[in-house]
Amino acid sequence: MLGSLARWLRILDYDTEYERFISDEELIRRSNVEDRIALTKDRRLARRRALRQVLLIDGVSLSEQLTQVLSLTGDDPLRRPLFRRCLECNQRLEEISVAEAVPMVPPYVLQTQDRFLRCPACRRVFWAGTHRTRMLERLESLVIRQD
Repeated sequence: MLGSLARWLRILDYDTEYERFISDEELIRRSNVEDRIALTKDRRLARRRALRQVLLIDGVSLSEQLTQVLSLTGDDPLRRPLFRRCLECNQRLEEISVAEAVPMVPPYVLQTQDRFLRCPACRRVFWAGTHRTRMLERLESLVIRQD
């Protein structure tokens, strides 16, 4: 229910675990064991005493949700390091050489990019293409809406 928020928190370099199908009991267990703040829209879950750290997300739009989380952290999202985590599995990305990227990226990308990052877990490769520019523009619009 908060998949888009999780993705954007990863873009903002927050260590963000997200699992679409997880029981309340498992979410509580993991949150407590890993000392995480559970983000949820489920009011009943948020009231569970066993859950030590929880933030009930009231916002409907992504902008509202992001604003709520950022107000908790006090961070300026435009001053945070960006794009340092895998958007799919949350692992810290590692820089790889152009030579290592050759078999994993399209030829055009090799002609236009000289910096590549790879997820050590799922092996996805990332680079600063036009999608990054669009994501930065979207982030700016999300942040501007919160003012």
